[in-house]
Amino acid sequence: MASKGDLAAVLGDLRASSGGKELIGVDAARCAQALGVDGVAVSLPVTGEPGELVWSTPGTSARLEDLQYTLGQGPALETAAMCAPVIEPDLVHVAAGRWPALLPEAIGLGVGAVFCFPLLLGGACLGTLTLQRAAPGPLKEAEHTDAWLVAGALTAVLADGAQQWAASDAKGDSVLYRAAVHQAAGMVSVQAETTLAQALVRLRAYAFARGRPVVDVAEDVVARRVHFRKDQDGPGVSDR
Repeated sequence: MASKGDLAAVLGDLRASSGGKELIGVDAARCAQALGVDGVAVSLPVTGEPGELVWSTPGTSARLEDLQYTLGQGPALETAAMCAPVIEPDLVHVAAGRWPALLPEAIGLGVGAVFCFPLLLGGACLGTLTLQRAAPGPLKEAEHTDAWLVAGALTAVLADGAQQWAASDAKGDSVLYRAAVHQAAGMVSVQAETTLAQALVRLRAYAFARGRPVVDVAEDVVARRVHFRKDQDGPGVSDR
């Protein structure tokens, strides 16, 4: 069972981080253990898009964020839109029409409960902190309080490191997890003679239909292994 010492250590590591690339060096698994969950993930909203994954435990949490990004629905998107937490202690009992594409996929991943908190900066939502557990059930009161403490620490780290993120992206060595998606969307837009928004929809649909993370498909597009053409047959796959 996690102790207050575990949480204090995680908060200390976060506060010692200057943001930017250093956040990736903070142990997300240790954070999950301190909060009594199986995994954590942090995403930063991008204007008009679901979010950019910047920190997570590997495996289920990262895959859940990928699914939300690919499908354009889920607790992180709701949290970012409302600037309010989304707490679902048992995904089996969530109304099917709420996240119709995401729910069966998330349950199939073994996610039983999700708890999503906004990273609030004034009246704005800087990002989202998503906790997930395999076993359904609510967070204990202390765990809920601790999650808000971590969310506050993450907000401070990301706000302090905002210039580092922007500088890395401007130099072309972006640490953003989905940098390839934005590059691929631009390529698809040219190949299929469509808008960037429509290009992103095609990328997501292609990835979902094949059960692949959209990031992987984007990397194939950038490497010119997948080519989207303007016709009625949808995207084609190049042998090059």
